[in-house]
Amino acid sequence: MLYRQIIQTCFESHVGEYGLSDEQFSEFQEQTGPIVDELRANYKSGALPLLRLPEATDDIADLDATATRFRTQFDDVVVLGTGGSSLGGQTLYALADSGFGPRKGGPRLHFLDNVDPDTFELLYEQLELRRTGFIVISKSGGTAETVAQFIACLDRLMMLIGRGSVPEHALVITELENANNPLRSLAHRLSLPVLAHDPNIGGRYSALSLVGLLPAMIAGLDAHAVRRGALNVLKATLEGPDPRESEPAVGAAIKVAFMKKKGIANTVLMPYVDRLANFGLWFQQLWAESLGKNGTGSTPIRAMGTRDQHSQMQLYLDGPRDKLFTLMTLNVAGEGGLISNALVKEPELAYLQRRRMGDLLDAEQRATTETLVRNGCPTRLFELDRLDEEVMGALMMHFMLETIISAGLLGVNAFDQPAVEEGKVLARKFLLEMG
Repeated sequence: MLYRQIIQTCFESHVGEYGLSDEQFSEFQEQTGPIVDELRANYKSGALPLLRLPEATDDIADLDATATRFRTQFDDVVVLGTGGSSLGGQTLYALADSGFGPRKGGPRLHFLDNVDPDTFELLYEQLELRRTGFIVISKSGGTAETVAQFIACLDRLMMLIGRGSVPEHALVITELENANNPLRSLAHRLSLPVLAHDPNIGGRYSALSLVGLLPAMIAGLDAHAVRRGALNVLKATLEGPDPRESEPAVGAAIKVAFMKKKGIANTVLMPYVDRLANFGLWFQQLWAESLGKNGTGSTPIRAMGTRDQHSQMQLYLDGPRDKLFTLMTLNVAGEGGLISNALVKEPELAYLQRRRMGDLLDAEQRATTETLVRNGCPTRLFELDRLDEEVMGALMMHFMLETIISAGLLGVNAFDQPAVEEGKVLARKFLLEMG
């Protein structure tokens, strides 16, 4: 198993009145069967290309030359995009760089997903643009933030190296079929290389496509292993003897049962692994944008252990009982540097003697779990023995399938986002009206 999902501490037998009864869970678990059957049919027909990605290999081979060029030619690579065009890549890249530089050599990647002008001025000051590559990602090609980011960077780049050299530094990922695609038009005008974004895979579901995998490959990560982990979870769901027993279906039944039967308005994802910090951000968009429709859904909250034991746990334990907790823990006992006994002389610090940093993290994550359960907080666990590309791919596929199945249980479309469009229209209107 690439991970273990523990759900027992979600039930009233463990957490009392705030937990689910067996009957409440079974009611929604039964309903997952037809939804998984529909996923199986969509896989066979190819109607949902996302489900075909885990078994694909040819596209990874096609990306290899591009990844190698960016990896060897540049000291820094800037990935421009927002939302799903950025968060999947950030999540995978965290396996290679926890903030102190790439583990596997190659360039440092920078994901710019906002349009704060101060950030861009700092970017220009810190990077040697002659040794910097740019990857621009927008499915529609019309994302205002991404297009503005790119034009700002292009302007600086062209002034420095000349228009004719820009194609050696910039790459665009966007739909090819859309006739009204300003990003593709701009790329064509400047003779920039363009890679095709599958029009049938939405941004928040695109992490296993070139959108997430190309940055990962530039960072030296194994894209085949990412997909292998995803395929492991997908096959277990589509080929298992009882679709209701698939791990994503179980997770969806738990979450929706809490929404419908217990009025749970918030779902807290709390990894105890720094490399999963961006996973929490990726999950927030996936869950919120897929399910927040027609007055339904729940608010995703990302917390981080151990940090948020000190900043949010008071609320979690003594505030409103409107939260379901998902903790993600890693087997780290015995890992890390030994805490120096020579420096641990105070009696109050005796618990640190002969311990390693991993021992402390292990104790903290177990203590948080037990404290939540003792205080009647429904808590689901994901236990990991390791965290690598294969496990990350498995986790991503689990949460994508869990979200899609939850949407089926709630009766909403997991793949659209109609409410988001109003803000985009207004932003363009305000820009046109500026003097």
